[in-house]
Amino acid sequence: MPKKNALEQYKETQVTTANQGKLIVMLYDGAIKFINIAIENMDPKTYDIVNTNIIKASDIVTELLLSLNMNEGGEISKNLLNLYLYFKKRLLEANMNKDPEILKELTAHLKSLRDAWDKISSQETKSDQMRPDRKGSFSVEG
Repeated sequence: MPKKNALEQYKETQVTTANQGKLIVMLYDGAIKFINIAIENMDPKTYDIVNTNIIKASDIVTELLLSLNMNEGGEISKNLLNLYLYFKKRLLEANMNKDPEILKELTAHLKSLRDAWDKISSQETKSDQMRPDRKGSFSVEG
């Protein structure tokens, strides 16, 4: 039990100390993880686990949707909105049809976006380290 408590504390510290970009990366990591669990459980046909994990991935995509700033994000926010809506639709289709190919497609898209956010976030972190007067200026506006 103490190990689990320590792990939970570590994860909580990660979330509370991460910049906004790192939080987005963590959301992508979670969605990818849950989709992979769903894919792994398609073959032994443990559909209750598949369903649960696709729903978790869909919930994360909803959080990504809600993080968009449509007023200031411009074209990038519109494009991300369309992608996230597409992801939600495809997750629903994958869940209804128990189709691992749809999930593999989504994983590829999510990994690409995750890598892009990770790169942006890392650049922001380096910039913040060089400018001590700049704190938490990362934005999810686009």
